[in-house]
Amino acid sequence: MNIVIITGASSGIGREFALQMDDYFENIDEFWLVARNRDRLNSVAGKLRHNARIFALDMTDGRKLEDLEEALFRHRAVVRMLINCAGYGIMGDFGGQDAGLELGMVRLNCEALTDMTRRVIPYMRQGSRIIQMASSAAFLPQPGFAVYAATKAYVLYFSRALGEELKESGIYVTSVCPGPVDTPFFDIAEATGSTLAVKKYAMVSPEKVVRLALKDSYYMRPVSVCGFVMKAFRGLTKAVPHGLLLKAVDRMKRKG
Repeated sequence: MNIVIITGASSGIGREFALQMDDYFENIDEFWLVARNRDRLNSVAGKLRHNARIFALDMTDGRKLEDLEEALFRHRAVVRMLINCAGYGIMGDFGGQDAGLELGMVRLNCEALTDMTRRVIPYMRQGSRIIQMASSAAFLPQPGFAVYAATKAYVLYFSRALGEELKESGIYVTSVCPGPVDTPFFDIAEATGSTLAVKKYAMVSPEKVVRLALKDSYYMRPVSVCGFVMKAFRGLTKAVPHGLLLKAVDRMKRKG
């Protein structure tokens, strides 16, 4: 049975991956949708032509991931695509944030993504794909967004290295690094802080991000960056010392 696994599938970019892939991927038998909210997962599943299997679970609970891995074995599944979208961010200075929320970011954005990837790879075959949701925040340390940016830097570098390791097996990894995306992400992130207003001008739709990510995955590109502004930002972080960029960001913050 050929399947696609999408984590964080109940909303935002994960939901958009399910909707777009449903239109174009005819050789898939089932979509396996993973998130905590069962009702939202059922809502997404109801919009799909493909059969969808629901896994309403907390990815930071290793025992729940064992159940998913057991289901892969039981159904003799071949994972054609793993798309890891589950994650969240909290804005605000590190010392002023709830420790549980900050540690939760590390557990979900890094540990759970790594655990899921490790469990799924044995069920992939030549031509399978992995898409990992990183962020343009991975390109530069982010004061006021420190833990989130660090977790996404982990995702980016882990994905680049993993892609090299799996290349001989014919399994290709793409790390997706969008800037601000018009999803419920900021409803959570800005509950404890606010982002630079300039970032809002770089906002893109989830439809555009997902469309490009699928295209870049098809062409086996290791990194997918959506939009001219974020591509220019990535180039800037490569060309200019990070210390100078952080000073510029600090000045922008002081000026509001």
